[in-house]
Amino acid sequence: MGAHRELHTALLDLEATLKAADLWRMPIPETAAFSSQQPFCVDTMSLLQWLRFVFIARLESLVEAGGPMPAKCEVAPAVAAYLQQEQTPAHHQLLVVRAVERVDKVVTEN
Repeated sequence: MGAHRELHTALLDLEATLKAADLWRMPIPETAAFSSQQPFCVDTMSLLQWLRFVFIARLESLVEAGGPMPAKCEVAPAVAAYLQQEQTPAHHQLLVVRAVERVDKVVTEN
């Protein structure tokens, strides 16, 4: 399986996992929120908003364009910390973090 196809599959799995954990439905951030210069847009949106509307969206665009993968991707630790802080049920935390780790791995290894 090619790297872009593998990433597409990992992103679909992440989306399905977020939906199953009831973490997918949320308000779309204001347009200005996307102009943040902070990591994960922490000053303008929640981490889950960033994950859905920035991280997943940008990687989907990369897949569609067949563009080069970023050199490194380490989002899972931030997601794990956020979900723990938000007291997300442990089984959802585990499944979501594993799905993000898979995306991290596909991007970093390709």
